[in-house]
Amino acid sequence: MSLRATLFAAMLVCAGPAWAHSFHAGIAEISFNERTGSTEVVHTYMSHDVEALLSNLYQRQFDMGEPEDQAVFRQYLERQFWINGASGRLPLKWVGMTADTENITVFQEAPATPLAQASSIHNAVMSDFLADQINTVNIKEGAGARTLSFDRAHPDHPFR
Repeated sequence: MSLRATLFAAMLVCAGPAWAHSFHAGIAEISFNERTGSTEVVHTYMSHDVEALLSNLYQRQFDMGEPEDQAVFRQYLERQFWINGASGRLPLKWVGMTADTENITVFQEAPATPLAQASSIHNAVMSDFLADQINTVNIKEGAGARTLSFDRAHPDHPFR
């Protein structure tokens, strides 16, 4: 194989990961659970984006299957996402997290808090790290639903 062909093949191998993932997105769903009387939030992010974020912040490798690494992500997420009510932030409790090779899913709830108490949402998860990060929040209220989009320039939106 010629030197030129070898260099071209090497460039294709190195560029492959960039082609495989050309967008950065997170999605969250907020809903009211009538049975428990709590507002529930479920976040989903791409595993490799979260691991890259944390590696960049803390200069070490992360394994999101490890409880201590999950705790680091929990602290980050709680600084970057919240729901405001009339008298301040709603008390979002960490319920848990699942992680696999594709996605990280986080479960939170505001116990005994109706969705009607929400006045605004702040979502800057990963947009401080990835300039093109888009976070979508789907709000399910009764039979209706609506969607809000958040990015680096617009981390806050009114709830209604």
